[in-house]
Amino acid sequence: MAAAHYGVVFQGSLTTPLNSDASLPKSVFKNKKIIFTDKPWMSFSHLELKTKKKPSRYHSINSMSTPQAVDSSKVLVSPLVLEDSPEPPLNIYKPKEPYTATIVSVERLVGPKAPGETCHIVIDHGGNVPYWEGQSYGVIPPGENPKKPGAPHNVRLYSIASTRYGDSFDGKTASLCVRRAVYYDPETGKEDPSKNGVCSNFLCDSKPGDKVKITGPAGKIMLLPEDNPNATHIMIATGTGVAPYRGYLRRMFMESIPKYKFTGLAWLFLGVANTDSLLYDQEFQKYLEDNPGNFRYDRALSREDKNKNGGKMYVQDKIEEYSDEVFKLLDEGAHIYFCGLKGMMPGIQDTLKRVAEGRGEKWEDKLSKLKKNKQWHVEVY
Repeated sequence: MAAAHYGVVFQGSLTTPLNSDASLPKSVFKNKKIIFTDKPWMSFSHLELKTKKKPSRYHSINSMSTPQAVDSSKVLVSPLVLEDSPEPPLNIYKPKEPYTATIVSVERLVGPKAPGETCHIVIDHGGNVPYWEGQSYGVIPPGENPKKPGAPHNVRLYSIASTRYGDSFDGKTASLCVRRAVYYDPETGKEDPSKNGVCSNFLCDSKPGDKVKITGPAGKIMLLPEDNPNATHIMIATGTGVAPYRGYLRRMFMESIPKYKFTGLAWLFLGVANTDSLLYDQEFQKYLEDNPGNFRYDRALSREDKNKNGGKMYVQDKIEEYSDEVFKLLDEGAHIYFCGLKGMMPGIQDTLKRVAEGRGEKWEDKLSKLKKNKQWHVEVY
């Protein structure tokens, strides 16, 4: 599979005026291997680099900032003052007084054979709504709450899919991974737009320059523990639950952060329907290529793969394949994270219980110990 890359090989200096009326600073890349991907929310494309026009602020996320390469896989980030706070920011903006941010870009993440639509949405908050990896933003869609005439819609929480520096690496944006919620009438089997998810449809239908009301940031359960840079992090996701892990992995493997040098193991288990449903797969494949000793990546494609019994391969089946290693790492202090739909947890819990019993252990006692040691992190919706 082709890997995603961060730039294109250049020597000497490169000035990047691209497509609009906002100017960009010069970036000098000397003897650095910089490779650009084909994803507009990850970096500039070859075509953009060849143009002599200036970029639009809302054409794509990277029109806002040109990261400098530190080596073949790291980029500089700013402002580093975002590393200084001993506590995460919490609820800076509340539902009664949300912050009005701006949509930078909306990109479809999945292929044509994926069930449903999932989008990567970049939001410009101007540096006014800082957050840490693993936190969530609340979004208030426009319009009136049909259940409370005259009142706004309820807040919908979305895990942030970028690091605190955003996809532009300048601390002014945040990215969301949003699956469009579509309701199908059980009798007719046809879509009923009147019952579709108001917030997810608003976000997926947004255009660059649109305004969006956000609240937060919220949450401490999924914060990435950084007291031990040599720690092991086992990340389990279904679908858009991969969002916080994208932030973790970019922080671990993409960004150059003086105060955080990750030397441990990150192991991602991702469960989706099929190959076309994979989210951020190119990024993860690149980390795997560049960091084989520090990153593992296992995918469960329920409509394409088979488990050991010949049935559909779900994420818990993939975990069971590696259960001896997973349990050993947990015994050694690894953190384990779960993020995705609520329906993922019963199957995973049953699998972990069965594996524990097969090892002569009592799962309830083991789970209690993991929670007590703050190794167990769950955020489902």
